Amino acid sequence: MMEEEELEFVEELEAVLQLTPDVQLAIEQVFPSQDPLDRADFNAVEYINTLFPTEQSLANIDEVVNKIRLKIRRLDDNIRTVVRGQTNVGQDGRQALEEAQKAIQQLFGKIKDIKDKAEKSEQMVKEITRDIKQLDHAKRHLTTSITTLNHLHMLAGGVDSLEAMTRRRQYGEVANLLQGVMNVLEHFHKYMGIPQIRQLSERVKAAQTELGQQILADFEEAFPSQGTKRPGGPSNVLRDACQVANILDPRIKQEIIKKFIKQHLSEYLVLFQENQDVAWLDKIDRRYAWIKRQLVDYEEKYGRMFPREWYMAERIAVEFCHITRTELAKIMRTRAKEIEVKLLLFAIQRTTNFEGFLAKRFSGCTLTDGTLKKLESPPASTNPFLEDEPAAEMEELAMEKGDLEQPKKPKAPDNPFHGIVSKCFEPHLYVYIESQDKNLGELIDRFVADFKAQGPPKPNTDEGGAVLPSCADLFVYYKKCMVQCSQLSTGEPMIALTTIFQKYLREYAWKILSGNLPKTTSSSGGLTISSLLKEKEGSEAAKFTLEELCLICSILSTAEYCLATTQQLEEKLKEKVDVSLTERINLTGEMDTFSTVISSSIQLLVQDLDAACDPALTAMSKVSFQKVLPPERQRVGTGGLSRSSPVAPAGSPVLKAPIEENGALQEFPQVLN
Repeated sequence: MMEEEELEFVEELEAVLQLTPDVQLAIEQVFPSQDPLDRADFNAVEYINTLFPTEQSLANIDEVVNKIRLKIRRLDDNIRTVVRGQTNVGQDGRQALEEAQKAIQQLFGKIKDIKDKAEKSEQMVKEITRDIKQLDHAKRHLTTSITTLNHLHMLAGGVDSLEAMTRRRQYGEVANLLQGVMNVLEHFHKYMGIPQIRQLSERVKAAQTELGQQILADFEEAFPSQGTKRPGGPSNVLRDACQVANILDPRIKQEIIKKFIKQHLSEYLVLFQENQDVAWLDKIDRRYAWIKRQLVDYEEKYGRMFPREWYMAERIAVEFCHITRTELAKIMRTRAKEIEVKLLLFAIQRTTNFEGFLAKRFSGCTLTDGTLKKLESPPASTNPFLEDEPAAEMEELAMEKGDLEQPKKPKAPDNPFHGIVSKCFEPHLYVYIESQDKNLGELIDRFVADFKAQGPPKPNTDEGGAVLPSCADLFVYYKKCMVQCSQLSTGEPMIALTTIFQKYLREYAWKILSGNLPKTTSSSGGLTISSLLKEKEGSEAAKFTLEELCLICSILSTAEYCLATTQQLEEKLKEKVDVSLTERINLTGEMDTFSTVISSSIQLLVQDLDAACDPALTAMSKVSFQKVLPPERQRVGTGGLSRSSPVAPAGSPVLKAPIEENGALQEFPQVLN
């Protein structure tokens, strides 16, 4: 019975001592041990067998039992000591907690005391600074009051002095005083509700109005609009008056400028009235000479009277230009039938020179926005009307060489005065266009007459197969006309000039090039491939002489040159004309005309080559090649071709060199195919 109870006790004890693997691992990490008794899988039987592996080892069993009992007693003592030590832990913890609570209460009390002291200190500082703030506000208000009273005193005294000086016309002192009074018055804008301040402001405005009227009256007296000029007062007084006008309403300044310029140019309107001889275009130089004298006279007499920032000399010149443009437009409308091209170009040349003179002397800062918008910006710097203009000559030399695409020079700075007078000539440019039409017609007739008189280019010379010199002369004249017209206008007159160019390009192609091509016996209506085939089937076609072949090559080279130069001319015209009108410039039809001349010339050369080779080919067809012939007889046909062809080595320079030079040789394979 006792054994069973012991077994149950052991099982219960083992069940209680059975720990989880995690707990057992933690214990091993905290208390590492090599003792078998500390192992989780301890087995008593195995442990006893380890202690007593053999029967002989049982002899010291008592010693082993004593060691185990000693170990058990030590474990019991350790357990007892630990259990007794844990009995006082709870009491010590409660005591430590109570002490911590007491320390927290003491700390809270100290913090409250510090806060109360800080509030008392803040209240004390507020009480101390309250008086300082009041004193600071009082000081600021007092300073403002003193400053305002000083300004008021200055304003009142300044208004009184201003009125007194105005009556005495002491403009030199008034200029400085008025500016100061106006600056002081700006400080009283927020006090205008006060009657005294408002009254002072009204007195200042009244003084300004009186000054403006008085200054205008002084200038009217010094420079009356009616009658002759006479000095009405010391120039120093008027100079000081101008300084005052700078401070007054801008309308006063504009009125002074307007009246002075009107009086200064009144003589011009009388001298160059529409019914006067000097008013016509042939004496336009006198207009510009008169204004130059007036500008010199102004600088000597009145240059120091007006402030520099008024730009009076430039304003006089600009107003003169406006009046001149109006007067010239009026007189040209009245006498439009008397305008000749030489007279028109003369007037435009002198006017353009004068505009250049203005650009060199003045900056153009007085031109209004409206004036600048009406005036067109100047085109390229090449001006054929200005003297000492090498750029136009260089362009003509380049034109003679067939090089229109030379590197462009940088444009000169824009002339703000361009067109300020010369704009009036634009409605009458039809005279120039008609003149160019007539001149080009005469030029074409002269080309035709020279060609008939001199005859075609001679073979075996430097002229043989070269470009006709007349085409270079034509394009040089075109270049000159284009540059001249672009200086006058880049609008509709340029379109009209382009139409004239197209007309005479076609006439040159018909009269000089196509009209001088040798005629064939088969057709008088032009050369085509079908006509050449018909000639082949019919009678033998006539061969061209060496002179005729040289003429065909010259016409071919000239047509090539004209085609390339016409394309460049179209590009140049589009550069010169207004952007809105570029679509109306189209020289495609004229380029097609020159292409037709090129095609006709090549067809004539092919026809001559075909006619020259025909007898040799006929002889070759009659030779019997069935028999074996000696080598020299087998080449009889090719020898005949060599002797009959005009492009044989002896005659090759007539055709080959000029055609290769102009690129037309590249079209031969297409025609031959």
